[in-house]
Amino acid sequence: MAYLEAYPPVTEEKKERTLGEEPYIHPSCIIRDSSIGTWAALGPNTWLVESTFGDYSYTAGNVQIIYSEIGKYCSIANSVRINPGNHPQWRVTQHHMTYRRKHYQLGEEDDLEFFQWRRDHKCTVGHDVWIGHGAVIMPGVTIGTGAVIGSGAVVTKDIGPYEVAVGVAAKVIKKRFDDATIEKLLASAWWEWDRETLENNFDDLLNLEVFLDKHC
Repeated sequence: MAYLEAYPPVTEEKKERTLGEEPYIHPSCIIRDSSIGTWAALGPNTWLVESTFGDYSYTAGNVQIIYSEIGKYCSIANSVRINPGNHPQWRVTQHHMTYRRKHYQLGEEDDLEFFQWRRDHKCTVGHDVWIGHGAVIMPGVTIGTGAVIGSGAVVTKDIGPYEVAVGVAAKVIKKRFDDATIEKLLASAWWEWDRETLENNFDDLLNLEVFLDKHC
């Protein structure tokens, strides 16, 4: 992974692009104190703040990822928000002037303890997770490897590996595979394959029975 504080804009010749070891990052992205894996792609207007973003994962655009760990091979659709902001409901006013004090000239320092709460409640997304359009993953939530989050879902609780969750608040409606198959897929850890192994075994990923027979 490459550690990035800023990233140069994409040149014209990269608009018709193929991915590679160097991640693709649209020039409109905002990246702060984050790491991005190889073969990854960040679509237009993606925010990545104090987060890690795994190999081969991508965002479609208009995605905000704050204080989170995103695994490999994740597919994140447009307008997803992972670890959204919080407001102090316990105070007289929940307006952000109470913690962004410097901005309003109401104090010498911002409320650092309040911001630390979000860092302490990071989101964790496993490998090969598909997050649908407009979904929101609330602070502190863990989404297991292979899971699917439906469009518009608001995820307030952990979602297990290979579970499919939809709705507000999101509920698990099924698993992608039976428990024995899930156990085998997790044990295979195919997402850790190096590039050569991926290329040599790529077709196996297209057929569940073939994959289980050869790799589990």
